[in-house]
Amino acid sequence: MAIEKKNILNRLYLLAGFMFLFAIGITYKLIDIQFVKGDFYRKKAEERTVKNFEIKANRGNVYTADGSLLATSVSKFDIRMDAVTVSNENFEQHIKGLSKALSKMLGKSAGFYENYIRKARKNKNRYLFITRNLSYNQYLKIKTFPIFNLGVYKGGFIAEQRTVREHPIGKIAERAVGYDDYRGRVGIEGNFHKYLQGKNGKRLKQRIAKGQWKPLSDNNEVEPVDGKDIITTIDLNVQDIAHHALLGQLEKYKADHGTVVVMEVKTGEIKAIANLGRNREGKYYERLNYAVGESHEPGSTFKLMSMMVALEDKVIDTATIIDTGEGKYKVYDRTVRDTHRGGYGKISVARVFEVSSNVGLVKIIEQHYGNNPQKFIDGLQRMEVGKKLDIPIKGEGVPKLPDPNDKKNWYGTSLAWMTHGYGVSITPLQTLTFYNAVANNGEMVKPRFIKEIRTQDRVIKKFEKEVINPKICSQETIDKVKEMMKNVVKRGTATNIYNKNYELAGKTGTCQTEYWTGQTKYISSFVGYFPANNPQYSCIVIIHKPKKEIGYYGADVAGPVFKKIAHKIYTATPLMDEVNGLKENPKSINASFETYYKVARKQPKKMPDLKNMTGMDAVALLENLGMKVLFKGTGKVKTQSVKAGEKLDKSKIIELILS
Repeated sequence: MAIEKKNILNRLYLLAGFMFLFAIGITYKLIDIQFVKGDFYRKKAEERTVKNFEIKANRGNVYTADGSLLATSVSKFDIRMDAVTVSNENFEQHIKGLSKALSKMLGKSAGFYENYIRKARKNKNRYLFITRNLSYNQYLKIKTFPIFNLGVYKGGFIAEQRTVREHPIGKIAERAVGYDDYRGRVGIEGNFHKYLQGKNGKRLKQRIAKGQWKPLSDNNEVEPVDGKDIITTIDLNVQDIAHHALLGQLEKYKADHGTVVVMEVKTGEIKAIANLGRNREGKYYERLNYAVGESHEPGSTFKLMSMMVALEDKVIDTATIIDTGEGKYKVYDRTVRDTHRGGYGKISVARVFEVSSNVGLVKIIEQHYGNNPQKFIDGLQRMEVGKKLDIPIKGEGVPKLPDPNDKKNWYGTSLAWMTHGYGVSITPLQTLTFYNAVANNGEMVKPRFIKEIRTQDRVIKKFEKEVINPKICSQETIDKVKEMMKNVVKRGTATNIYNKNYELAGKTGTCQTEYWTGQTKYISSFVGYFPANNPQYSCIVIIHKPKKEIGYYGADVAGPVFKKIAHKIYTATPLMDEVNGLKENPKSINASFETYYKVARKQPKKMPDLKNMTGMDAVALLENLGMKVLFKGTGKVKTQSVKAGEKLDKSKIIELILS
């Protein structure tokens, strides 16, 4: 009995000891939490109930030189629905009304939406997808629909707002404008992101019921700072002209891709840059920035550089006679050929350039630089040929000139082939910059895409003209090649683009590519400036891989694009003494007026077919009929929201998409 009592006491002592140690542990933990780690736990508790929320700064806009929007940030809304939270009474009373409203806005039948929502309600779906990418006005409208107008908790309405970057004028200059998102940083958007992005703000909020957060005060902890606006050098009118001139020719010749750049001669400002590539469906879009990034063999447009080295070194003059023979000339184991069968015989140096004789130019350079090719390379480099422009847009293609000291890559034929643009590599923008220097009497200016950075009405940074080389060669050489380029258009390889009312000057190029595969393709180009006597703009057109069966010569494929751009720019800003006697009456303009008046005279009660009508005429026509019109883009009408033949309803807003 005593032993049993003793065992019970021992157990009690053990239990008491354990409880005593447990109490000490609790006391220690309380002291640790309260005093040792008190600040840490108080901070944790505060973070769960009070938190700083980031306030997104508005990203800056990108504008053309004339103030048109190239890129801006807009709010888009994705709509979802909590199909469970709506009461049975409200659901049954208003589901048909909601379905009809959704059908009218989104297009599918009312029956589809009713079945879709009922099924989601049965499956207890609290996050049912309705639609995405609504504009702000559409968001305000959908909020008023039956059931949705009851709000978040009674109507199950869920709206998720996103800020997206939009290009109001569509795909025009899209690649040059670029982007700054998950795809990386490209073009103007990417390279000037530090100015455009702004600085996000912060606001302190406290957690309240149902997982919601309420601001603690009316003031932000840190105010957001909006991004700066970028004013580019792009001229919307010139850009539109260049884009559609290039697009039309790419479609005509079923080419792989092409690029056009228009530069202001004196300042180097880029007035237009279009880069169009073909997708699998045969449609063209702004795929890559070929003008800046694609370094390739230029072909005959390089002959200007070769000719200028020889003229500057005074080893020839424009009147020097060259025997081109029958249009063939053997250099080691390879034969240089002229496109003109039978050759040109004995012709002057100037004529060699005008008719783009490969044989004539190779003979000139081989004769005077064959024993010292480095002298020829040095002459090119003095004129900045083969050097990067270091423009403020990433991805500039690396130019390449062969090196006579590189025994592994310099052959007996290297000098001969580089004279007419093979074995060298250069980007379209680098080529244009050289030609622009000739137009600018030898002053080479860096291509400029940005005029200034602004915030509201204040200029933050201004970008001035930047001179790469004040004089690439003597004025004597400049004057000679200017005359030769005028004659290329007057009586040379580009007579098809000659216009007596405004003279053009430039050089054609037809370069073989992929010849090593046995299936030769071509790169067609034209680069020059206008007007020839007082250059205002320089321009390069390059079209890759046109269908050989349709045509591939630079004069035929690229030349007409250059002419169209020059003509439209010239006639848009005419000088009285230059247009005196010009009696053109374009058929396209007459047809446009006739189409407009043909429809307008009828005063239709049904929606007319506006497809291919100019945007200006279409808007004027509809407004005269008492309709409200919204349009996006420039050019001709591509699509219309109200189909042709439907009854006109003045309460509807008609949306037009221009090409």
